[in-house]
Formats: sequence, C-alpha cells, structure tokens
Amino acid sequence: MANTQSALKQMRQNEKRRLRNSAVRSKMKGAVKTARMALEKGQATVAQSEIRRAAVTVDTAASKGVIHRNTAARMKSRLARRLNKLAVQPPTH
Repeated sequence: MANTQSALKQMRQNEKRRLRNSAVRSKMKGAVKTARMALEKGQATVAQSEIRRAAVTVDTAASKGVIHRNTAARMKSRLARRLNKLAVQPPTH
C-alpha cells in the first residue's frame, strides 16, 4: 500500500486511466471485429462503412495513448488491404 499522499493520488489516477483505457480499447476491438465480420461475409459496401467506423475508433484510441500510432496504422492498413482484395475478387457463390 502507498505511504505518501502523492503515491495515493497516483494510484487513484492510475485506476481512472485504466478504466478509461479499457473502455476505449473495448470499443475499438468491437468496431474492428464488426469490420472483419463484414469482410468475411463478402459484403463490400457494408465492410467499407464498417472499416471507416473502425478507423475512427482506432485513431481515437491512438490519440488518447491507449495504443501506439504505428499499431493503429497497421490495423487500418490490414483492414484496407482485405477490403481491396475483396473488391478485386468476384464473389464465389
């Protein structure tokens, strides 16, 4: 347990940040998952809008310092690459 007042304050701040970061991370993961699901179903137009939404949440997480900016760029790049691959391939139904 912390002994000094500054250490106690730091513990309170860390807890607030942890809760805020986990909320942002959870929202981001959900958006990315929704985009991936749309890509797997082969719905190009739906996937495009979901990827836009995911990119916004990923950028928000990066700007808040929850994830590194290069991690955000990598996530967005992978989603965009899969969307481009989907657009090139004709549906296999």
